[in-house]
Amino acid sequence: MNLKTLENLISELSDIAWGLPLLIILIGGGLYLLVRIRFLPFWYLFHAIAILRGKYDNDKDEGEISHFQALTTALSATVGMGNIAGVAVAIAIGGPGAVFWMWVSAVIGMSTKFFTATLAVMFRGKDSEGKTQGGPMYFIMEGLGKKWKPLAIFFSISGLIGALPVFNVNQLTQAINDIVLKPAGIYDGFISDLTIGIVLAAITAFVILGGLSRISKIAEKLVPSMVGLYFILVLIILGIYSDVVPHYFKLIITDAFSASFFEGDAFLGGVVGGLILLGIKRGAFSNEAGIGTAPMAHGAAKTNEPIREGLVAMLGPAIDTLVVCTLTALAILVTGVWESSDTNGVSLTATAFQTALPVYGKYGLLLCIVIFSISSLFSYSYYGTKCMSFLFGAKNKFIYNYFYIGSIIIGATTTLEMMLGLIDSFFAFMAIPTMTATLILAPRVVKEARIYFSKLKNGNFN
Repeated sequence: MNLKTLENLISELSDIAWGLPLLIILIGGGLYLLVRIRFLPFWYLFHAIAILRGKYDNDKDEGEISHFQALTTALSATVGMGNIAGVAVAIAIGGPGAVFWMWVSAVIGMSTKFFTATLAVMFRGKDSEGKTQGGPMYFIMEGLGKKWKPLAIFFSISGLIGALPVFNVNQLTQAINDIVLKPAGIYDGFISDLTIGIVLAAITAFVILGGLSRISKIAEKLVPSMVGLYFILVLIILGIYSDVVPHYFKLIITDAFSASFFEGDAFLGGVVGGLILLGIKRGAFSNEAGIGTAPMAHGAAKTNEPIREGLVAMLGPAIDTLVVCTLTALAILVTGVWESSDTNGVSLTATAFQTALPVYGKYGLLLCIVIFSISSLFSYSYYGTKCMSFLFGAKNKFIYNYFYIGSIIIGATTTLEMMLGLIDSFFAFMAIPTMTATLILAPRVVKEARIYFSKLKNGNFN
């Protein structure tokens, strides 16, 4: 089997995985959860920020890391190439309207994250060494019972592949080549890609072999700084093109229902259906709501109040998709490169920064990309080891790290299409058990939420 045939097979697998059934379970399920909770958590976003700032921290509570570390660990995985390259892919295929459906995905995703992270704390389980663990595989077992173990196993097997960093590495390699090596005339094809892959593998190995404590401490420092730097760079671009910003905000909304620029495959008999699917897919890839990765980080939070971690987790899609993805989208749209350039992925975003800020724009973006990507490499390894531990015992989880480090070199030396298709497929497979269990256990979360918010209203928390 040659590389092209394999690429086509993976692309077909991704198309099948992201069909109507998954769209129904992710978006339909998310809407159901939103209605079921009656938008209640959305009224407590300021309370979520207070939790995040440590107001309710208690060292005696069960768990390994603080609320802030849990959120930054989850964000270090989600705020990555999905926000820079994934948005560019969406606009290149779907035009401005794809961004609107990413926004819809984010709002629904906030509700889904609230439920999944709450469940991750509510139904924590024990690994083979007796240590407390959280995540979909554990809330399936603890919340639904042992007869549901096949669903937990299916999630964990999918997670072993879905957590691989191949897309992030692929796009980081492309960025380094396009921004640094090619302009300097020192790009050497496969050798350059392989060298980048080896360097990234070495950096990742140093951090991830130190375990969750080292990962969370590094994420705690990297995530706020990288989001801040990216925010400043894009604000400068929007200031330069301030005259067209209102036009593109309007176009994002109007094009969402006309799909005038959509160049992908139709879905449910129309181009608007295809655009909705594209936006939802890229939104899910960006914020991972309903996929089941973030609950593995939130399940490790030091708290005995599950609702608190659910509220903190809600902030993830808001920061990730409503803020960072929108910044990327506007940078690409206002500079006009989405119509004038034939590049895709991270190269399209780099072209936008180069157009707006010719001297230092692409280097500022490269710095953001490096921090985004490397922080993602750290967090995903943690998710993979959790899945490995569940399947093969905690004493064997370290084996996954070596497999993970090896995959970094594969990601650096293969095509964007293959890596995107592979991760899309297994993200879809992870969403099936995560959302199935979440929908079944939703009434338990609603009951717990009402009790918690009632206590909060009556001043029963310090």
